[in-house]
Amino acid sequence: MHKLISFFLLAGITISNFTYADVQVIDDFGLKVTLNKPAKRIISLAPHATEQLFAAGAGQQIVAVVKYSDYPDAAKTIESIGSYRSIDIERIVALKPDLIVAWPSGNKQKAVDKLKALGLNVYQSQPEEILQIAESIEKLGVLSGHGVHAKKSAMVFRQEYDQLRTQYANKKTVRLFYQIWNKPIMTINGSHLISKVMGLCGGENVFAELSASAPKLDVEAVIQRNPEVIIASGMSEERPEWLDEWRQWKAMQAVKQNKLYFIPPDIIQRHSPRILQGAAQLCEHLEHARQS
Repeated sequence: MHKLISFFLLAGITISNFTYADVQVIDDFGLKVTLNKPAKRIISLAPHATEQLFAAGAGQQIVAVVKYSDYPDAAKTIESIGSYRSIDIERIVALKPDLIVAWPSGNKQKAVDKLKALGLNVYQSQPEEILQIAESIEKLGVLSGHGVHAKKSAMVFRQEYDQLRTQYANKKTVRLFYQIWNKPIMTINGSHLISKVMGLCGGENVFAELSASAPKLDVEAVIQRNPEVIIASGMSEERPEWLDEWRQWKAMQAVKQNKLYFIPPDIIQRHSPRILQGAAQLCEHLEHARQS
């Protein structure tokens, strides 16, 4: 009992009247987010943020999400307030959220600025490193009052990350082209989170030096880089037909050795805990490429 009372006091909670001390974190843009008590009505403006909130233990406190917030299954039953690029601000205000989790590179900055101008609390979620996903889960746990649960989820994430890092630490480097889309052909540069996943698996991004986060390319640029492996994601859970369009360029190493692979986008392109599932698949593809 004494330990329980001590926990409440350390957490800033007064047992007699259930008042709270301020809860405060720094978001992924270095901005301070302060609440006078843990959030009870949360709106997520990105699918990855929805997944992070559930991982933090705050799923039941989410009152609205954006389109494609489809994991876990419970997220599918939550009210939608538009897409991440086109949110319904009037509906957001009507829902009276005490916390909004935004996605800086996905949401329109003008819309996020308007939410802040209306006095709403906004936490910006955009992990740039794989392990920052664990940190985001912990921070959302603090903001939602689920610090203990969130720490456990983050610990599991870090353990799985360490297992992959150890398993593939000394593997031969494989030169890799990762394709997001086909018309236009789009890839990712070295600062993108997916490129960090490649590095975890011993993959070298052949377009790492490009300045844009998601640069557009032409066929000739890919042929010139001559990757050993091509991995594509597309938009759905099925292998995109355009991945096999590369087979016509028979001189490329990836085509010559039949090393064209697919990873479902939801587990590799979202800044969510499931990115380690995508990482495991990517690592397995690269290991297959090494051995064949």
